[in-house]
Amino acid sequence: MTSAYVLIEAASGRISAILDALHQIPEVTACDAVTGQFDVIARIEAEDINALGRVSYAKIQMIDGVLRTITCNVIRLDG
Repeated sequence: MTSAYVLIEAASGRISAILDALHQIPEVTACDAVTGQFDVIARIEAEDINALGRVSYAKIQMIDGVLRTITCNVIRLDG
């Protein structure tokens, strides 16, 4: 398994709807509204990096109200 954080910029007034949609995606293990440059952060897990990309592109970016995403893959530094 591999995981990533997806930083999501939302259209005005769409944060709650985006969170609801994210909860319906099986690969999303956690998601929260946040302050700062982005509006929502989601943690996703998938079989490999290609599957992570498919979740980000085909599922998260297609949610109504998602304006922009940045996917940050989690890396292991412990050898």
